[in-house]
Amino acid sequence: MKKLASIVLAGCMAVSLAACGGAASSSAPASSSEAVSAAESAAESVEAPQGGKVGVCIYKFDDAFMTTYRNALQEILEGKGYEVTIVDGNNDQAKQNEQINTFITQGVDALIINPVMTSAADQIISTVKDADIPTVLINREPTADQMSAYNKLVYVGCDAAQSGTFQGELILDTENKGDINGDGKVSYIMIQGDPENIDAQLRTEYSVKALKDAGVEVEQLDLQRGDWDRNKGQEIAQNDLAKFGDQIEVVFCNNDDMAIGALQAIQAAGRTVNKDIYLVGVDALDAAKNEVANGNMTGTVLNDAKGQATQAVACMEELLGGKTYEAGSQSVYVDYVKVTPDNVKDFQ
Repeated sequence: MKKLASIVLAGCMAVSLAACGGAASSSAPASSSEAVSAAESAAESVEAPQGGKVGVCIYKFDDAFMTTYRNALQEILEGKGYEVTIVDGNNDQAKQNEQINTFITQGVDALIINPVMTSAADQIISTVKDADIPTVLINREPTADQMSAYNKLVYVGCDAAQSGTFQGELILDTENKGDINGDGKVSYIMIQGDPENIDAQLRTEYSVKALKDAGVEVEQLDLQRGDWDRNKGQEIAQNDLAKFGDQIEVVFCNNDDMAIGALQAIQAAGRTVNKDIYLVGVDALDAAKNEVANGNMTGTVLNDAKGQATQAVACMEELLGGKTYEAGSQSVYVDYVKVTPDNVKDFQ
């Protein structure tokens, strides 16, 4: 029965959530048939053990998306009988390194790590490899070369390039393709997360690339670092609205928290989203979905926290059952979904 359940779970996950394989820099998931085949093969050879100790490291607890993610992880893991400890890195890589070492000293069976800094991936991977601890990295993706150093390591997340592309497509789907003033170009500001984070880099690049690829001329009025923070998003948007005024046609935000902050600044400035300015985010937080439904955001992109948490646990159990990952095949992606006024009710 345990083996059968593993096959069913792996097959379902492959079809509905993830595509395995490819380098970490790949911009598209594998086909569904390839994912199903890979998952079925893994399920036939791997049976997850029951219970065990799992340490979970989150880069910081007061990130809205990661709060949803860690709550989903805790619910899934505890529901499966694992003893779970989740720690807050407080956005401090040195502190997180200590937490990882503490978990290893305590004898955890597996680790799930949301790195504070992707630049610390080499050190994290070296540490867990030396301890021979099966490890799932989440949300912040190292390079394929970095992950290849350890075959009991897998990354579970989403392809950030896809989320950026979807943001651009949300603008292209508007009646004027973002060119509200009709001057033949889309003038925008970009409120970026942490520029050291690959997700921030790719969302920033691919949201604008989608417009360019569609033949739309663009003009960047400003790009500011908002660190995924609502208050910083509000401050940046407020300053840019004061400086550029009606020149701003589109506000791109790398996540919804910053977009909600930007919305507060937009409304305070007397502007109206979807009438004289467009606003898009990523994550599909409840607050953002409500604003999309109310017409106060042009759209957002679902970053499926529960789906990723489910897949992360599934990969962890494969590792605990003895599965190893080949170099170049250590990234498992869960698809993003565009959330618009037309379909937002499906996600509420």
